[in-house]
Amino acid sequence: MNRFDYIRPVSVPEAIAAAAVPGSAYLAAGTNLLDLMKVGASRPERVINITRLPGLDRIEWLPDGGVRVGTLVRNSDLAYDERFAKTFPVVAEALLSGASAQLRNAATVGGNLMQRTRCAYFHDLAGACNRREPGSGCDALGGENRLQAVLGWSEHCIATHPSDFCVPLAALDAIVEVEGPHGGREIALDTLHRLPGATPEQETALLPGELIVALRLPAEASSFSRNARYIKLRERTSYAFAVVSAAAALEVEGGTIRKARIALGGVAAKPWRAREAEALLEGKQATAQAFAEAAELALAEARPSGDNAFKIELAHRIVTRALSLALEGTPQAMPALPASPFPALSGANHVI
Repeated sequence: MNRFDYIRPVSVPEAIAAAAVPGSAYLAAGTNLLDLMKVGASRPERVINITRLPGLDRIEWLPDGGVRVGTLVRNSDLAYDERFAKTFPVVAEALLSGASAQLRNAATVGGNLMQRTRCAYFHDLAGACNRREPGSGCDALGGENRLQAVLGWSEHCIATHPSDFCVPLAALDAIVEVEGPHGGREIALDTLHRLPGATPEQETALLPGELIVALRLPAEASSFSRNARYIKLRERTSYAFAVVSAAAALEVEGGTIRKARIALGGVAAKPWRAREAEALLEGKQATAQAFAEAAELALAEARPSGDNAFKIELAHRIVTRALSLALEGTPQAMPALPASPFPALSGANHVI
């Protein structure tokens, strides 16, 4: 680990001023950053601890029924908040499927949004990685790549984004509130993370020194609360990153799909919103055939990036499964194994 300056600001403006210096990094729980620093994959010269900034650890319900979640709210606290879990159950299920209970108790909302890829070549300094060292190459292209991206990848990077939390957030049109050297702004969660293209080192839409201060879910997202599921296939059901995951949310009336939301995880460098598949479903009868067609369209641009062609078929099945479970209805109680594709607990069948 390299030597670094450690700063603990007492206000958001002070934190932003400190982070404006090149080579700076914000620190919250550190469940990702500290690991990267230990192996040398991240080498900040200034670490700005934001854990004591006032007002960033609150869950605030908005007058229109939406919710604003501070960047320092812990993952477990959000997932177990009774009103939040009832209003946005697909988000709570995704949170509870991520990492271990100990990590969820420490990890923060903002840190989850900003976590970096778990690609082994990014973490291994002996490997070439364009994300870590631009222009060095991508050893994953010809290496162990069975878990790498099948959507949106480029010859410069085939890494995937690891977050579970971000997948339903992308599906539900979440907004990220940011403060920076030039003031505040809002970023759609769906555009926060970038595809690699020729510049994989530019992982997000954040500008230097900008700090995520809150996440906001619109009131409209609550309309999916009765028919929404997050499904995650992993190599260890107890805790592991997704091989493939999907969030599906439906509004169904008389057997007809009025609105649909679909996003995939584990398949690209960002949560993958399947807007064309959503549009295909809207106005159709909620049938297995319709779900299969939507899954096909959601993966229409997929192509293997090495030894991972199986992920394309797997993603088809996970999307179909997520839609089918969403149609059955959101469970009245959280499953014992959240996000499992083979739940013992069925939904409440909230189809009008």
